[in-house]
Amino acid sequence: MRKIRKGDNVVVIAGRDKGKRGDVARVVDAEHVIVGGINSVKRHSRPNPLKNQPGGIVSKDMPIHISNVAIWNPVTGKPDRVGVRVLEDGRRVRFFKSNGEQVGI
Repeated sequence: MRKIRKGDNVVVIAGRDKGKRGDVARVVDAEHVIVGGINSVKRHSRPNPLKNQPGGIVSKDMPIHISNVAIWNPVTGKPDRVGVRVLEDGRRVRFFKSNGEQVGI
């Protein structure tokens, strides 16, 4: 089970954008996520008339390593770690390590 999923509100804890918050837009692979508005770079793109695409400088969000983000705990107001627990009915749920509450109820 992934500890950080699409739609989670996360905080960057290391790197150029340290301290910024955003929502996970996409999980790229097991170790990288794309967070909206975080780790954005400027790319020079060539015009493509077949796709009706103009050229110029485009801002693009790049993947960030999952170890550099922490999920935001709205109860404590701080970034937090996530654990996985198995309930009595066999479901696996994520929970915050600091207070034990379930993530995304």
